[in-house]
Amino acid sequence: MTSRKKAILWIIAVILAAVIGYAVYYFTSIYNGLQGLHKTGEASPFKNLNTVEVKVPDPPKWEGTEPVNILLMGVDARGIEEGEIPRSDSMMVVSLDPVKKRIHLFSILRDTYTNIPEHGKERINTAITHGPNTAMKAVGDLLGIPIQYYVYTDFQGFIKMVDAVGGVDFYVEKDMYYPSAADKHEYDIDLKKGTQHLDGKTALQYVRFRHDATSDFTRTERQRAFLKAVAGKMQSTTSIMKLPDILEEVSPYIDTNLSVNDMWKLASVGYKSEMAGSEQIPPMKLLKEKTINKAAVLTVSSESALKNYIKDIFNKPTPVPVASDGKTESETGDTNSQDTSSGKTKSSTGSSD
Repeated sequence: MTSRKKAILWIIAVILAAVIGYAVYYFTSIYNGLQGLHKTGEASPFKNLNTVEVKVPDPPKWEGTEPVNILLMGVDARGIEEGEIPRSDSMMVVSLDPVKKRIHLFSILRDTYTNIPEHGKERINTAITHGPNTAMKAVGDLLGIPIQYYVYTDFQGFIKMVDAVGGVDFYVEKDMYYPSAADKHEYDIDLKKGTQHLDGKTALQYVRFRHDATSDFTRTERQRAFLKAVAGKMQSTTSIMKLPDILEEVSPYIDTNLSVNDMWKLASVGYKSEMAGSEQIPPMKLLKEKTINKAAVLTVSSESALKNYIKDIFNKPTPVPVASDGKTESETGDTNSQDTSSGKTKSSTGSSD
């Protein structure tokens, strides 16, 4: 073998060693970062929980064929004592369907008056003060679906997450201004209308603003829209390559009951899925404003109707992709969309939410 060929082989060997070494470092860093999201003992934000949590069964082993529902909770920890659990400032449910490859996003109005298991009726944003199991059970009972997992963070966790992905280019639909002297102006809101690059602090201003005519109703719409934009940014190749650094930044501010194994599986499902729609809960047609114990709350006119509303959203047929010539894939012979319950080919499609 000539010296030139040997040199080429050595170069290839060095490159392969470097690639393998980086891959080992990359996946080890990701594993360690994901493992750090589940807090136990003194690291847990619920270490000082002074109420007995409701008992919920451990999530069944996920086989990748059934929907998974995750409760996202963002809390406002301003002005609370150390060790105290703050109420939820925002609550969302992310539902992933690995078969239909669809994601639904539901935002729960925080003043929704509902049953908090073992604690009577109260605003749903108080559920987390009794622990994450209680919060999952309360939201699951309200929506009529099992909530298997939770993710918990605060303002700082949100800021770190947005900064870690490099911020998001986003359209701010109007000028937003609200000074907060109580916070020594640390959380003032001052945004101008138009497309702009939002970093962690300005993104927090956007999702927190609620001084509209419709207050929290409009705010939850903004939160869902911004979360979808962040999810889109996370799917980019650049963000995937930066995942170890992203996890290192956000890990101290997040707690979850997701195992590393489940995170891997769900990340794969999420990457391959499309956003099917986002909804406010309760929807306007089922919502009633009331005053209970001298406090303004939001009640559901019919809990059974709400559960059916959620069920109908999940049961909407998956739209058949349309080719450039205006024909559906089944018409061009590419695929056959089958209704597995009847064995018949679907003749119509529905639109996404």
